[in-house]
Amino acid sequence: MLEQVHDALWIAEGENVSFYGAPYPTRSVIARLENGDLWVWSPVRLTVDLRADVDRLGPVRHLVSPNKLHHLYLKEWKAAYPEAALWGPQSTIKKRSDLSFREPLTDNPPHDWHPDIDQAWFRGSFAMDEVVFFHRPSGTAIVADLVQTFSDRFLRKHWGWFRFLARLDGLTQDQACAPLEWRLSFINRAPARKARGKVFSWNCQRVIVAHGEWVRTGGHALLRKSFRWLGA
Repeated sequence: MLEQVHDALWIAEGENVSFYGAPYPTRSVIARLENGDLWVWSPVRLTVDLRADVDRLGPVRHLVSPNKLHHLYLKEWKAAYPEAALWGPQSTIKKRSDLSFREPLTDNPPHDWHPDIDQAWFRGSFAMDEVVFFHRPSGTAIVADLVQTFSDRFLRKHWGWFRFLARLDGLTQDQACAPLEWRLSFINRAPARKARGKVFSWNCQRVIVAHGEWVRTGGHALLRKSFRWLGA
């Protein structure tokens, strides 16, 4: 169930979920922090096998939603790991008022994971915001919806004739963008450009995304390509 990316970083592939009728692949990232605690980003469905694999890695202490769309399985993970803290930007906290979160995530990483993980808060859109993370020990950027890289194979299998919509939206592997409608919603781009500058300062070797093919090398170049829509 788990694929090891680095000594302290793993990914878990989840099921396809429906987003406005379109199948989306899902992926979670699990980092083992310096103190041994586990940090779980965008949790996927918690199966019996996945839980067994996770429990072998260490104690789950942080459950992280990067934006208000990545919240589906927080409740079941919290039930399984009641001692874990829930984290997310204010938009997630507002959407999931049934759950008790720690303070909202912003540009500055909490002291709980600051030595291991940095973050940048992309905002300025009237529709969405997202916190992008960087796992320092492995040089890995972790992105939810701001970078989507659907392969042609996945689109042919799951989207069929409607795969042209993914290309129009900029979601294909060669374009690696956020959806067009989200890009257009950034009326105030100054905060997002500031976040992009922070992302570009990271020594990024790879990029793990929630939706699509993740990039094992040339991570910095991909990020520069993916965020070109923000302009100068």
